[in-house]
Amino acid sequence: MVAASLCAHADSTPQQSPTLVYSWPVNAGPLDPRGYSPNQMYAQAMVYEPLVRYNSAGTVEPWLAQAWQVSDDGKTYTFTLRDGVRFSDGTPFDAAAAKANLDAVLANSQRHRWMELVTTLDHIEAPDRLTLRLVLKHPYYPTLMELAQVRPLRFGSPQAKPGEPAGTGPWMRVESRLGEYDRFARNPFYWGTKPAYGEVLVNVIPDPNSRAMALQAGELELIQGAAGEITAGTFVRLRDQGFATALSAPLATRTLAMNTGHGATRDLAVRQAINQAVNKQAIIDKILYGLEPRADTLFASNMPYADIGLKPYAYDPAQAARELDAAGWTLTAGATVRSKAGEPLSIELVFLGTSALQKSLAEALQGELANVGMRIELRAVEEGGLVRRQRDGDFGMIFADTWGAPYDPHSFVSSMRYAGHADYMAQRGLAIKDELDRRIGQVLASTDAQQRAEQYRFILTSLHEQAVYLPISYLTAISVRRDSVAHVQFGSTLFDVPFEAMTPKQGD
Repeated sequence: MVAASLCAHADSTPQQSPTLVYSWPVNAGPLDPRGYSPNQMYAQAMVYEPLVRYNSAGTVEPWLAQAWQVSDDGKTYTFTLRDGVRFSDGTPFDAAAAKANLDAVLANSQRHRWMELVTTLDHIEAPDRLTLRLVLKHPYYPTLMELAQVRPLRFGSPQAKPGEPAGTGPWMRVESRLGEYDRFARNPFYWGTKPAYGEVLVNVIPDPNSRAMALQAGELELIQGAAGEITAGTFVRLRDQGFATALSAPLATRTLAMNTGHGATRDLAVRQAINQAVNKQAIIDKILYGLEPRADTLFASNMPYADIGLKPYAYDPAQAARELDAAGWTLTAGATVRSKAGEPLSIELVFLGTSALQKSLAEALQGELANVGMRIELRAVEEGGLVRRQRDGDFGMIFADTWGAPYDPHSFVSSMRYAGHADYMAQRGLAIKDELDRRIGQVLASTDAQQRAEQYRFILTSLHEQAVYLPISYLTAISVRRDSVAHVQFGSTLFDVPFEAMTPKQGD
């Protein structure tokens, strides 16, 4: 089935330009700039661009806006837009087009309320063709960082035809076949440096082993990402076979959220025991092949406001067993699973079935926790099912990795207040949940860095002491390529793959 036809403004002879062959577990989705799942973020980042871009130095730089000013009261941001930018359908990107996109976000603010900037925006102004003004209800310190995110504050053509998403980015999708591939061509109107590749063909390969075999067979040229595209063991094996490989710097935290309002994990003693009973370093060495550093807190200490000296939960299964006994979760004679007042200590762990890494981690956690009398029931679900379970709180434990820069900690913490995210559902059983949400609102609106630091200390300390999360490692992105591809690099976030920087390798 063809979901999107060739765009009328595609390069006239794309077959004469080199094609980079990549893969992803699912199709890219409809590619709505304001849409969530099934829209895939790597593809949204290919097609749509932000006003300012987050860079590898940890700062924002001009992008569709070439300059900006912030009012003294911190409530008005005035952007000067880059002149001469056009969408891939040929229509101009100007203040009117930008305002139309942002107004569409505000018109559906309930859907986007996880992003505090959306609820903080009062209105948008476009006083002239190249001036865009954002007026906030109150100061909001992460404004520029949130404008740099992949969605929902990027820009699509107001004139785009149905099924033909049009952004200002270096790529446009020209064809999609469900369950087979998505084809992206160069945007002929791109304002920046033209990509060396004429096309990026993204083959749909759900199975990680099949993806590795396709690379070995020459059917793929590049495997890259941080979503378990292949296992760490396969990465090491391909590296040993001579494939060019690379590993990014740590980007975010690989963690599980525990449901404080449902099942055995509603008991603090159980959550703390889980943190004590898991040998993270052994899991990292065995499953992640030592490719990721161990995580003991929700955010790495190099994240803003996160270096607060939290004491890690030490690996001590004997202490975990003692605390479970003290809390009434005991083992009867001949039993392998603890129980309390007739309730077995059984926890459902939900993971993404297309992620080989999550599957391996889930199986390892199952074995570790069985050693202290916990029964972990593994539940593999597809992406839509995972989103539904996060939204509905239908889990005992669920993978809920942080989002990395430029989202951590502000956007990730902000989203904890809304039911569409696993974090809200995990925390809702806490007696201090209302206080946490109130503090989150205060920290995001604060104009005083010291006050922000104090609020973050309370929020992060509370979540740590309540053992809402089981941090495992600080996750990295992997890259494996054939020799046909040169200038491969990582994006500055978890969610972008800079295909536009890559080039076909030139012959000797």
